[in-house]
Amino acid sequence: MSSRSLVQPQFPLPPNAYDAAYMAEIVRSFSVFLQQVNNPGDSRATTMTLTNLQSDDYNLETGALFEHEAYIKITLGNVSNPRGSAGTGTVGSATVTTS
Repeated sequence: MSSRSLVQPQFPLPPNAYDAAYMAEIVRSFSVFLQQVNNPGDSRATTMTLTNLQSDDYNLETGALFEHEAYIKITLGNVSNPRGSAGTGTVGSATVTTS
């Protein structure tokens, strides 16, 4: 059952011979259909179960959901949620002398 209330396009019955107006109507109906299929539309749910979500936003499109530290987050184009971070480094050397 679809959660979207879309009006499905009606396709006309074909004429016995070629008719330019009929072909234009078929093309228009397919255009409406393709726009409806490609538009995600509104969504409303009272219950939802999300399983196997990623723990970061690596390779996710903007608007995708992921789980990070027990929180559901939405991927944004200007905020990163790295998989992890680690680093090591050194700062010169020190010599200690005693007299």
